[in-house]
Amino acid sequence: MRIARFTTGEDPQYGIVQPKDGRDMVYAITGDPLYTEIRPTGTVLPLEDVRLLAPVIPRSKVVCVGRNYRAHAAEMGGEVPEQALFFLKPNTAVVGPGDPVAIPSYCQELSLEGELAVVMKTLVKDVEPEQVRSLILGYTIANDVTARDAQRGESQWFRAKAFDTSCPLGPWIETDLDVASLAIRSSVDGEPAQDGTTADMVRSVADLVSEISHATTLLPGDVVLTGTPAGVRTVAEGSTMSIEIEGIGTLTNPVVRR
Repeated sequence: MRIARFTTGEDPQYGIVQPKDGRDMVYAITGDPLYTEIRPTGTVLPLEDVRLLAPVIPRSKVVCVGRNYRAHAAEMGGEVPEQALFFLKPNTAVVGPGDPVAIPSYCQELSLEGELAVVMKTLVKDVEPEQVRSLILGYTIANDVTARDAQRGESQWFRAKAFDTSCPLGPWIETDLDVASLAIRSSVDGEPAQDGTTADMVRSVADLVSEISHATTLLPGDVVLTGTPAGVRTVAEGSTMSIEIEGIGTLTNPVVRR
C-alpha cells in the first residue's frame, strides 16, 4: 500500500495511491495512518491533480546514519566506523516532493545523498533486530542534503546537515516492501550520479533501528535514514535533484539560493 499526504489547495490530507485504468489515482482517507483508524472518504482524484507533500512530518526527529556503505565511506576519505555513526535532523528540515531545497548562506558546496528512509509506526525502545519489522509503518525516499564545506569545517554536523529544507522526503510511504536488495539511483539535471543497492549496506535496517532504540526512544512517525551509496556529488543553484529507489518511486527537488 502506498500512503501519500497531499493537498488540493486546502488542508493536507492522506490518501492511498493505486492505479486505475492505466492512471495513478489518489483515494482520500480520513484519519492519520499513524494514530487513528483510516477510512475512505469516497473522494478519488488523479495523482496529477494533487500536490504531494512530505508523506510524514516526524513527530520528534529524523535519525541518520553516516558511512553505512563501504564505497561511500571510501569516497569520503574514511572507513566504516566500528560503531554506527548517528546524527539528527530536526523535523523543520523536512520538505516534500517538488519543494525547493534552499542553499544556506554559509554554504558554497551543496551535496545530494539519496537514501532509503524508514518510517516508524509505534514507540520503539530497547528492541532487538528480530522485533523491528513489526514496528515499521513503511519506507520512503530521503535526500540527506549536506553543506559539504560546513561538514568539513566542523566536528559537529549541525550546520551541515540540519538546516531548513535539508531533508526532502517522498513521494509516499510504501508499506509492503522487501528492502534487502533495492536499487538506489540519483541524478542531477538528468545526469546520473549514484547507482547503488541496499544490499551493500553495512548495517541492515533492523540492526540500525535496534541500535538506535538502545540510545534513544523512537516515536510514531519518526524517520530513520539508512545511509547513502557512493557517487554523491555537488549540486548548484538552479539544478534539479532526483532520487529513485526500486519499489518506491522517485523524489525530485529543485535547488535554490536562500
